[in-house]
Amino acid sequence: MSFDVHQLDVFVLVGSAVILCAILAVRVSSSTGLPSLLVYLLMGVALGESGIGIHFEDAQLAHALGFAALALILAEGGLSTQWGEVRSAMRLGLSLATLGVAVTVGVVAAAGHYLLGLDPMLAVLLGAVTAPTDAAAVFSVLRRVPLPRRLTGALEAESGLNDAPTVVLVTLVASGAAQEDPWWQVVGIIGYEVAVGTLTGLAVGFGGAWVMRRIALPSSGLYPLAVLTLTFLGYGAASAVHASGFAAVYVAALVLGNTELPHRGPTRSFAEGLAWLAQIGLFVMLGLLLSPSRITWEVVGLALVAGLVLTVVARPLSVLVSSVARPMGWRDQAFLSWAGLRGAVPVVLMTIPLAEGVPGSARLFDIVFVMVVAYTLLTGPTLPLVARLLGVARPSDPRALEVEAAPLDRLAADLLQVSITPGSRMHGVEVGELRLPKGCSVSLIVRDGATIVPERRTALRAGDDVLVVAPRAVREQTERRLRQVSRHGRLAQWLREERASGEAT
Repeated sequence: MSFDVHQLDVFVLVGSAVILCAILAVRVSSSTGLPSLLVYLLMGVALGESGIGIHFEDAQLAHALGFAALALILAEGGLSTQWGEVRSAMRLGLSLATLGVAVTVGVVAAAGHYLLGLDPMLAVLLGAVTAPTDAAAVFSVLRRVPLPRRLTGALEAESGLNDAPTVVLVTLVASGAAQEDPWWQVVGIIGYEVAVGTLTGLAVGFGGAWVMRRIALPSSGLYPLAVLTLTFLGYGAASAVHASGFAAVYVAALVLGNTELPHRGPTRSFAEGLAWLAQIGLFVMLGLLLSPSRITWEVVGLALVAGLVLTVVARPLSVLVSSVARPMGWRDQAFLSWAGLRGAVPVVLMTIPLAEGVPGSARLFDIVFVMVVAYTLLTGPTLPLVARLLGVARPSDPRALEVEAAPLDRLAADLLQVSITPGSRMHGVEVGELRLPKGCSVSLIVRDGATIVPERRTALRAGDDVLVVAPRAVREQTERRLRQVSRHGRLAQWLREERASGEAT
């Protein structure tokens, strides 16, 4: 027993140090444009057998933990996704997650077999695991690139939806079912799992939202826990009927995140914190799985060729085919092609054939690992430059407001906390000139740590935190009006806001 306690103490010490270093790495990665996942992966390698000496070779445990972490990351992605931001791009995102995945799998599998000399089964696995994009990798970089909603919405929808079909495909190939069954049956299985998983997620999302609106929990801290548990209920319910748990968890989270529920702000913050913890643990664990002694020049060469095919052939072709769902200009296509960051999802998916004991899967794991690191290093830091060269980046908008909302359930209203950022044209605007919708009230201004009860002639300043009470029925209208004034000043008109909104999409 004393030995176990000592091991636990060491685990707590090392784990705490790793998490703190990983949190500090977020700051470094945000300033350099590199996805923080690369730092986490390298931390895992440093802790592994070639570094500190921690041995971790349990592929089945890595598979289970990796899927749990991926489900948590998808849940956070769904809860934080604004439906209004992705609705117009959902057709393209869905097309990229289906047609785009199919094209990528076909092109990379053909290249893996005929160029790299891989066994047909391993070639298909290579195409399948590298087909999905990674939400964590994409948006850790895109936060630095101001893009129109038509692009961010498509990338966000794609990264949330494309995990489900690829997980099913990789599982079928690794288990041998794809080789035994005709192709149309494999497509039918994938379609069934994704469709039933999506329906399960919708049922759990809307049903859970109905329950959450009608119960009064004794502590506000229980609401975030209940919402996140509901998303995992969707995962478990879908898995119970042999459907896609990843589709269910993302769709359920998307519904819950866009429903008027109590304490939505704290719920999203809670989910975001857990998702960061899941990412750190996941990527460090995947780094532990790698054995640097197996990384030969041959592995590096195969990885670079496979990555080149994926980046300059498969991805652009998949975007071109997917644009049938929503035609777009060549500039948008070029940027979407370059922005298809793979991140850690391919490495997570490689734990499936590792756990199944597929011959050659360890070597394929090394190839995928090197490919992900090399091409994330290439594409991640260059995305801002590519966006500017292609002319798809919007000018940085310092006038955008930061708005947080807290529910006032007994009043059927929301309390909006509006932070006036530097450069906002709301600076100098008087409270009475905001012309907020009927029933709204500016209740308090916090300026330099002091509170001000505003009057109609009180002028707002940059750096102010303004508390606005808005009836729930006009909350969105109130937010639009505040953003309108922030962009255009006191002379802003509703028509100008509508035009600006149309141009943003």
